[in-house]
Amino acid sequence: MRLRDLGEFELIDRIRRLAARVQGRDVVLGIGDDAALLRPRRGEQLVVTSDAMVEGTHFRWGGETPRMLGRRALAANLSDLAAMGSRPMGFLFALAAPPSLEVRSVTGVVRGMLDLAEPFACPLVGGNVTRARETSITITALGGVRPGRILMRSGARPGDRILVTGKLGLSALERARGRVRTTPRPRVTEGLALARLASVTACIDISDGLLADLGHLLEASGVGAEIDASLVPMPRGFAAACKRLERDPLQLALGGGEDYELIFTASGNTPDSPALERRLGTAVTAIGRITERGLRVRGASGGSPGWRHF
Repeated sequence: MRLRDLGEFELIDRIRRLAARVQGRDVVLGIGDDAALLRPRRGEQLVVTSDAMVEGTHFRWGGETPRMLGRRALAANLSDLAAMGSRPMGFLFALAAPPSLEVRSVTGVVRGMLDLAEPFACPLVGGNVTRARETSITITALGGVRPGRILMRSGARPGDRILVTGKLGLSALERARGRVRTTPRPRVTEGLALARLASVTACIDISDGLLADLGHLLEASGVGAEIDASLVPMPRGFAAACKRLERDPLQLALGGGEDYELIFTASGNTPDSPALERRLGTAVTAIGRITERGLRVRGASGGSPGWRHF
């Protein structure tokens, strides 16, 4: 069945019924009215982020399952909340699609979003559907954060350590293979834990690639950095897999994007990596230091600048 056979209002009703599986304590009024109503906790500020995935630019039908596409679409937004030290409250889903699109493709996307949203109690609370020549998926996610615990890009200072969660490069490797089979889990829990550490000075998520996103942090903070390429964490077997595809593993790890790990900077009194790993519950690797100016990568002959939209 295609969208033109189902109709707009039946599609919305199907999405509403699917969305009922994920509930959130912050939702006063969800899908079914002209707008949703959410209630932040006392003393919190509202965090809002939005991201779009466009057919032919960010995805192609057949390159991944609709369910995987839905997970990827929401992951980008939840990762933004994580980088701010914010807890998710809910999200909106706006779909533009041709009438010929299969209904099961749309419901698959919604199911994928909800798969990722459920562990974070982040319900789908509304959105929009409209006709278009090509499919685009736009997510707006909302979160809450206490003023004293907001993580930002602009606090790094010379001498701070540069650290990264998890491993880098797997998402880029899968795209190089031509089919996406996994989606990184956004580091929401880890972001909340970092926000409780006064010694963490700045943070950003890796969506466009380590070098590109670190560059955004450096620009916002007005500083430079030196990182050691030999310390950049990569998955087990990554180098061998890259070799089979005739790809440079370091290039993919530095510039691949969509890792959704967190890069953060920390002052000298921050716990060492093993202690941070215990606190965050995931691998943490120190890869360099903040300097006065410029970005130097030791042990690399160059590096992909990461994803750029224009």
